[in-house]
Amino acid sequence: MKKIYPAIIALLLSLTSVAQVRKNGERLQIIPVHHASLVLQADNKVVYVDPAEKASYFEELPAPDLILITDIHSDHMDAKVIEAIDKNKAIIVAPQAVADKLPAAWKPQIVVLKNGEKTTQHGIAIEAIPMYNLPEEAESRHPKGRGNGYLLTIGGKRVYISGDTEDIPEMRELKNIDLAFICMNLPYTMDINQAASAVLAFKPGIVYPYHHRGQNIMAFKKLVNDKNKRIEVRVRQWYPE
Repeated sequence: MKKIYPAIIALLLSLTSVAQVRKNGERLQIIPVHHASLVLQADNKVVYVDPAEKASYFEELPAPDLILITDIHSDHMDAKVIEAIDKNKAIIVAPQAVADKLPAAWKPQIVVLKNGEKTTQHGIAIEAIPMYNLPEEAESRHPKGRGNGYLLTIGGKRVYISGDTEDIPEMRELKNIDLAFICMNLPYTMDINQAASAVLAFKPGIVYPYHHRGQNIMAFKKLVNDKNKRIEVRVRQWYPE
Protein backbone atom coordinates (compact mmCIF):
# COMPACT_ATOMS: atom_id res chain seq x y z
CA MET A 1 0.00 0.00 0.00
CA LYS A 2 1.29 3.44 -0.88
CA LYS A 3 2.45 5.37 2.17
CA ILE A 4 0.23 8.25 3.27
CA TYR A 5 2.36 10.89 4.97
CA PRO A 6 1.25 12.14 8.37
CA ALA A 7 0.88 15.63 6.92
CA ILE A 8 -1.81 14.35 4.55
CA ILE A 9 -3.63 12.66 7.40
CA ALA A 10 -3.38 15.85 9.43
CA LEU A 11 -4.73 17.87 6.53
CA LEU A 12 -7.74 15.59 6.15
CA LEU A 13 -8.38 15.68 9.87
CA SER A 14 -8.16 19.47 9.85
CA LEU A 15 -10.95 20.06 7.36
CA THR A 16 -13.34 20.76 10.24
CA SER A 17 -10.73 22.98 11.92
CA VAL A 18 -11.62 26.10 9.97
CA ALA A 19 -12.34 29.17 12.04
CA GLN A 20 -15.21 31.59 11.45
CA VAL A 21 -15.47 32.95 7.91
CA ARG A 22 -14.50 36.61 7.51
CA LYS A 23 -16.78 39.18 5.93
CA ASN A 24 -14.77 39.26 2.72
CA GLY A 25 -15.01 35.50 2.33
CA GLU A 26 -11.52 34.70 3.57
CA ARG A 27 -11.11 32.05 6.25
CA LEU A 28 -8.45 30.93 8.63
CA GLN A 29 -7.52 27.29 8.21
CA ILE A 30 -5.67 25.38 10.91
CA ILE A 31 -3.66 22.32 9.94
CA PRO A 32 -2.33 20.23 12.83
CA VAL A 33 0.93 18.64 11.71
CA HIS A 34 2.68 16.95 14.62
CA HIS A 35 3.29 17.66 18.33
CA ALA A 36 4.38 21.36 18.34
CA SER A 37 4.15 21.83 14.57
CA LEU A 38 1.15 23.44 12.89
CA VAL A 39 0.26 25.45 9.81
CA LEU A 40 -2.05 28.45 9.55
CA GLN A 41 -3.40 29.62 6.21
CA ALA A 42 -5.40 32.79 5.50
CA ASP A 43 -5.43 35.78 3.16
CA ASN A 44 -3.30 33.79 0.70
CA LYS A 45 -0.53 33.58 3.29
CA VAL A 46 0.89 30.42 4.88
CA VAL A 47 2.47 30.33 8.34
CA TYR A 48 4.51 27.40 9.62
CA VAL A 49 4.93 27.15 13.39
CA ASP A 50 7.90 25.11 14.68
CA PRO A 51 8.40 22.86 11.65
CA ALA A 52 10.31 19.93 13.10
CA GLU A 53 10.97 16.20 13.37
CA LYS A 54 10.33 15.00 9.77
CA ALA A 55 10.48 16.89 6.49
CA SER A 56 7.92 14.43 5.08
CA TYR A 57 5.27 16.00 7.33
CA PHE A 58 5.44 19.12 5.15
CA GLU A 59 5.92 17.69 1.66
CA GLU A 60 2.29 18.03 0.60
CA LEU A 61 1.72 21.42 2.23
CA PRO A 62 2.03 24.81 0.52
CA ALA A 63 5.33 26.65 0.93
CA PRO A 64 5.43 29.09 3.85
CA ASP A 65 5.46 32.86 3.71
CA LEU A 66 6.34 32.96 7.39
CA ILE A 67 8.09 30.51 9.72
CA LEU A 68 7.75 31.05 13.48
CA ILE A 69 10.16 29.28 15.83
CA THR A 70 9.52 29.36 19.56
CA ASP A 71 12.61 27.80 21.19
CA ILE A 72 15.91 25.98 20.76
CA HIS A 73 14.75 22.44 21.57
CA SER A 74 14.66 19.99 18.67
CA ASP A 75 10.87 19.58 18.69
CA HIS A 76 10.63 23.31 17.92
CA MET A 77 13.83 24.23 16.07
CA ASP A 78 14.93 21.65 13.50
CA ALA A 79 17.40 23.09 10.98
CA LYS A 80 17.34 19.93 8.86
CA VAL A 81 13.59 20.13 8.40
CA ILE A 82 13.70 23.86 7.68
CA GLU A 83 16.48 23.26 5.16
CA ALA A 84 14.24 20.79 3.31
CA ILE A 85 11.29 23.19 3.16
CA ASP A 86 10.82 25.52 0.20
CA LYS A 87 11.48 28.76 2.07
CA ASN A 88 12.53 31.02 -0.79
CA LYS A 89 9.80 33.54 0.05
CA ALA A 90 9.75 32.92 3.80
CA ILE A 91 10.58 35.23 6.67
CA ILE A 92 11.78 33.39 9.78
CA VAL A 93 10.72 34.98 13.09
CA ALA A 94 12.57 33.68 16.13
CA PRO A 95 14.11 34.65 19.47
CA GLN A 96 17.82 35.45 19.56
CA ALA A 97 18.73 32.08 21.10
CA VAL A 98 17.24 30.35 18.05
CA ALA A 99 18.73 32.78 15.53
CA ASP A 100 22.19 32.13 17.00
CA LYS A 101 21.84 28.42 16.16
CA LEU A 102 20.51 28.75 12.61
CA PRO A 103 22.84 28.73 9.57
CA ALA A 104 24.49 32.06 8.78
CA ALA A 105 23.20 31.83 5.20
CA TRP A 106 19.65 32.28 6.48
CA LYS A 107 20.44 35.54 8.30
CA PRO A 108 18.84 37.82 5.65
CA GLN A 109 15.54 36.00 6.19
CA ILE A 110 15.57 36.10 10.00
CA VAL A 111 13.69 38.65 12.11
CA VAL A 112 14.66 38.45 15.78
CA LEU A 113 12.03 39.27 18.39
CA LYS A 114 12.52 39.56 22.13
CA ASN A 115 9.66 39.01 24.56
CA GLY A 116 7.27 41.93 24.20
CA GLU A 117 8.52 43.06 20.79
CA LYS A 118 6.31 43.30 17.71
CA THR A 119 6.69 43.13 13.95
CA THR A 120 4.47 42.89 10.89
CA GLN A 121 5.51 40.47 8.14
CA HIS A 122 3.50 39.73 4.99
CA GLY A 123 0.64 41.73 6.52
CA ILE A 124 0.55 39.52 9.63
CA ALA A 125 0.98 41.30 12.97
CA ILE A 126 3.22 39.32 15.33
CA GLU A 127 3.96 39.89 19.01
CA ALA A 128 6.44 37.82 21.03
CA ILE A 129 4.86 36.63 24.29
CA PRO A 130 7.00 35.27 27.16
CA MET A 131 7.10 31.49 27.66
CA TYR A 132 8.83 29.94 30.64
CA ASN A 133 8.66 27.46 33.50
CA LEU A 134 7.57 28.17 37.05
CA PRO A 135 9.12 28.69 39.48
CA GLU A 136 11.74 30.76 37.66
CA GLU A 137 15.07 29.07 38.30
CA ALA A 138 18.48 29.17 36.62
CA GLU A 139 18.31 25.46 35.76
CA SER A 140 14.82 25.71 34.28
CA ARG A 141 14.19 23.83 31.03
CA HIS A 142 12.63 27.05 29.69
CA PRO A 143 14.03 30.17 31.37
CA LYS A 144 12.19 33.44 30.92
CA GLY A 145 13.41 35.47 27.96
CA ARG A 146 14.95 32.66 25.91
CA GLY A 147 11.90 31.52 23.95
CA ASN A 148 8.81 33.15 22.49
CA GLY A 149 5.16 32.35 22.44
CA TYR A 150 3.43 34.32 19.69
CA LEU A 151 0.30 36.40 19.30
CA LEU A 152 -0.71 36.77 15.65
CA THR A 153 -3.40 38.71 13.87
CA ILE A 154 -4.21 36.65 10.79
CA GLY A 155 -7.40 36.03 8.86
CA GLY A 156 -9.15 38.61 11.02
CA LYS A 157 -8.39 36.53 14.14
CA ARG A 158 -6.15 37.00 17.17
CA VAL A 159 -4.27 33.72 17.52
CA TYR A 160 -2.13 32.80 20.53
CA ILE A 161 0.53 30.09 20.28
CA SER A 162 1.88 29.20 23.71
CA GLY A 163 5.14 27.46 22.89
CA ASP A 164 6.64 25.64 25.89
CA THR A 165 5.31 27.38 28.96
CA GLU A 166 3.47 27.00 32.22
CA ASP A 167 0.43 29.01 33.27
CA ILE A 168 2.40 32.24 33.53
CA PRO A 169 0.83 35.64 34.33
CA GLU A 170 1.50 36.91 30.81
CA MET A 171 -0.73 34.16 29.39
CA ARG A 172 -3.45 34.52 32.00
CA GLU A 173 -3.67 38.26 31.25
CA LEU A 174 -4.25 37.90 27.50
CA LYS A 175 -7.39 39.57 26.15
CA ASN A 176 -9.69 39.04 23.17
CA ILE A 177 -8.07 35.85 21.91
CA ASP A 178 -10.06 34.08 19.20
CA LEU A 179 -7.93 30.91 19.00
CA ALA A 180 -5.30 29.57 21.38
CA PHE A 181 -2.87 26.67 21.00
CA ILE A 182 -2.04 25.52 24.51
CA CYS A 183 0.75 23.11 25.40
CA MET A 184 0.52 20.53 28.19
CA ASN A 185 3.05 17.81 28.82
CA LEU A 186 5.00 17.15 32.00
CA PRO A 187 7.74 17.66 33.01
CA TYR A 188 8.49 20.14 30.24
CA THR A 189 5.51 22.48 30.39
CA MET A 190 2.35 22.11 32.51
CA ASP A 191 -0.27 19.54 33.35
CA ILE A 192 -3.89 19.60 32.23
CA ASN A 193 -5.03 21.25 35.47
CA GLN A 194 -2.66 24.20 35.04
CA ALA A 195 -3.56 24.48 31.37
CA ALA A 196 -7.29 24.46 32.12
CA SER A 197 -6.87 27.06 34.87
CA ALA A 198 -5.00 29.39 32.50
CA VAL A 199 -7.57 28.94 29.72
CA LEU A 200 -10.39 29.71 32.13
CA ALA A 201 -8.55 32.88 33.14
CA PHE A 202 -8.07 34.41 29.66
CA LYS A 203 -11.14 32.88 28.01
CA PRO A 204 -10.19 32.34 24.35
CA GLY A 205 -13.05 31.61 22.00
CA ILE A 206 -11.49 28.38 20.73
CA VAL A 207 -8.72 26.26 22.27
CA TYR A 208 -6.60 23.67 20.53
CA PRO A 209 -4.64 21.54 23.01
CA TYR A 210 -1.33 20.69 21.32
CA HIS A 211 2.16 19.60 22.36
CA HIS A 212 0.35 17.18 24.68
CA ARG A 213 2.04 13.80 24.27
CA GLY A 214 0.89 11.49 27.06
CA GLN A 215 -1.79 13.78 28.48
CA ASN A 216 -5.52 13.09 28.89
CA ILE A 217 -6.91 15.69 26.53
CA MET A 218 -10.55 14.75 27.02
CA ALA A 219 -10.05 15.32 30.76
CA PHE A 220 -8.63 18.77 29.93
CA LYS A 221 -11.69 19.51 27.81
CA LYS A 222 -13.96 18.49 30.68
CA LEU A 223 -12.06 20.67 33.16
CA VAL A 224 -12.58 23.68 30.90
CA ASN A 225 -16.18 23.06 29.87
CA ASP A 226 -17.42 22.11 33.32
CA LYS A 227 -16.69 25.72 34.30
CA ASN A 228 -17.15 27.53 30.98
CA LYS A 229 -19.16 25.92 28.21
CA ARG A 230 -18.66 28.93 25.93
CA ILE A 231 -15.00 28.06 25.36
CA GLU A 232 -14.83 25.62 22.46
CA VAL A 233 -12.15 22.98 23.01
CA ARG A 234 -11.17 21.38 19.71
CA VAL A 235 -9.40 18.05 20.04
CA ARG A 236 -7.42 17.14 16.95
CA GLN A 237 -4.94 14.44 15.95
CA TRP A 238 -1.40 15.66 16.64
CA TYR A 239 0.14 12.18 16.69
CA PRO A 240 -1.27 10.47 13.57
CA GLU A 241 1.37 7.74 13.39
